[in-house]
Amino acid sequence: MKKQIVWLLAAMMAVLLVGCASQKEPAEQAIASAESAVNATREMAQKYVPDQLAGIDASIASAKDAFAKGDYKAVLNAAPALTAAISGMRDAATAKAAEAEAAMGKAKDAWGPMSTDVPKMVEAIQSRVDMLSKSHHLPPHVSKDALASAKSGLDSVKSMWNDASSAATSGDYTTAVTKGQATKDKATEIMHSLGMTS
Repeated sequence: MKKQIVWLLAAMMAVLLVGCASQKEPAEQAIASAESAVNATREMAQKYVPDQLAGIDASIASAKDAFAKGDYKAVLNAAPALTAAISGMRDAATAKAAEAEAAMGKAKDAWGPMSTDVPKMVEAIQSRVDMLSKSHHLPPHVSKDALASAKSGLDSVKSMWNDASSAATSGDYTTAVTKGQATKDKATEIMHSLGMTS
């Protein structure tokens, strides 16, 4: 009877070992496939969905840890959820990349007219400031303080416009338009303070 139990236990161990061995290869393949799928979209994911990427990297690290401990079943059990997460990450990153591209296209279109209009406004303000600075009598609606404020404001506008232009030169039209609009608003404010029509 004792011999039978020993044989039975030995047989069960053999079955378990064979079972483990048969799970090792699929587990290894599951990890390799997950890594390959993540690496194919890593750059885009890092840019647009870094949090999702970090979560997936952690899941892969956990699967590798389980594999190293010989827990192939845990790796295989985690594989479907990991595959779904990678697929979701890829879809989210692709959608955000498309949104960013569309926004960039819009910004590029908006930059064209802005890059002509704002320098003209700056030139007009400069001309008005120069003229008023030489004048002995300021117009009734322009105070000395308003003129002094316009002079310092003009320097600020020029600096802001340089930043916007630099962004456009480097191809970042979204930033260029945001900075350009802020410059335009500031220039409009100065023009009003000097009694100019924008």
